[in-house]
Amino acid sequence: MTAKENIIHKIIESKNKPQLNFSLKRKTETFTNNLFYTLFDSNACIEKNIEQLESDFKEIYNLAGTNLKNSSSNIWNEFLKTLPEIFENLNLDAQELVNNDPASNNLEEVYLAYPGFYAIAIYRFSHELYLLNTPLIPRLMSEYAHSKTGTDIHPGATIGKSFFIDHATGTVIGETCIIKDYVKIYQGVTLGALQVSKDLKNTKRHPTVQKNVTIYANATILGGETIIGENSIIGGNVWITESIPPNSLVYHKPETQLKQKK
Repeated sequence: MTAKENIIHKIIESKNKPQLNFSLKRKTETFTNNLFYTLFDSNACIEKNIEQLESDFKEIYNLAGTNLKNSSSNIWNEFLKTLPEIFENLNLDAQELVNNDPASNNLEEVYLAYPGFYAIAIYRFSHELYLLNTPLIPRLMSEYAHSKTGTDIHPGATIGKSFFIDHATGTVIGETCIIKDYVKIYQGVTLGALQVSKDLKNTKRHPTVQKNVTIYANATILGGETIIGENSIIGGNVWITESIPPNSLVYHKPETQLKQKK
């Protein structure tokens, strides 16, 4: 066996451990985009698109795992039932952006041009599939939105109505995070865990944000027992690992020194 043949043989052996079919990733990304367009593109034929989405979902579901407990038809039918409510919630999210962002002119602009809205939309799709114990697909959907928007929302997070992410880039929302209604988040915000030990997998590791809270850019809030009380404002660049009572204002006071040149 030549050196070249030996290298090829080793690569082939390695590819069999584990079995990966990367067409699943590409096909899930296509499914994700088509799902978004079906709801928001006025030129989309809903009936035709739903039929195509069902076919595409069954294909990626079967690629995602073996010995699955639920059939692709059962998962799809349960997911399909949630689409009207998802659509209604997304319209509330979009309206919240229009109502609160001075740079926003109308709903059409939000649907077409706001990365935060796109990230929320894909979260809401992937979250429902996550609740249905769909293997791998919800994570692939969320990571696709992450790559497109810079926003990393785990599909396991629980997010209420009228959610607002402005600018989006660098925002991270962990798996066990709970966010109530009318919460506004800006770029660079992290809602994360204090510890990342594997034995905490089934533990609430990420914070709870009560309703009507605003969290400004680059704030970091950590810990499963950390609760941000309702109607609070969290200023930019703060670091929080303990609960904050309702109606609080938390801010970081910078110390900027100015020295004039001689």
